[in-house]
Amino acid sequence: MGEPGREEYKIQCFDEETQQLLKTALKDPGAVDLEKVANVIVDHSLQDSVFSKEAGRMCYAIIQAESKQAGQSVFRRGLLNRLQQEYQTREQLRARSLQGWVCYVTFICNIFDYLRVNNMPMMALVNPVYDCLFRLAQPDSLSKEEEVDCLVLQLHRVGEQLEKMNGQRMDELFVLIRDGFLLPAGLSSLAQLLLLEIIEFRAAGWKTTPAAHKYYYSELSD
Repeated sequence: MGEPGREEYKIQCFDEETQQLLKTALKDPGAVDLEKVANVIVDHSLQDSVFSKEAGRMCYAIIQAESKQAGQSVFRRGLLNRLQQEYQTREQLRARSLQGWVCYVTFICNIFDYLRVNNMPMMALVNPVYDCLFRLAQPDSLSKEEEVDCLVLQLHRVGEQLEKMNGQRMDELFVLIRDGFLLPAGLSSLAQLLLLEIIEFRAAGWKTTPAAHKYYYSELSD
């Protein structure tokens, strides 16, 4: 019974008219313009870091509702088209707003985590998600703690799934991460700690060992 409450909570950050639009999309998707709904969700995800972490759940609920009601995928198509548009201009987004860029990466990883086709992650999102993570692993991104934090959080969330879809690209990504960890300058001590933690997390089979948990979380709380 907790799930509807969580959906309600996320809608509260919108104005009244938009709240009504999203509530209707969740309950009666055929009654609203689902492309508009997709744009509203993406727009808000690029501005609100909390919402971008949870929006996938709402998108999944709308996709399920539309599929049950009409057997269609207008919302999913609109959502993926908009994600692709933002993906194609990601460098401009990063240059314009670091927060917007981090929100976008968080959002596309969230969508990858939730959206399924025949109970499998969407192949169409695998390379775009990888490309975003590769960008976060470049030296100029590793010098910014917000981007390192985003990289590590998303790998915790979807790294194991991504590796199953394309193990070679994950190997290449971790070469960049290890090279970044060894950068002589420009990396904060927190960024170094986060990168070392994710390297060990993957090496342990995408799990945190009790010893690692004790070490990293005592370090981060000091």
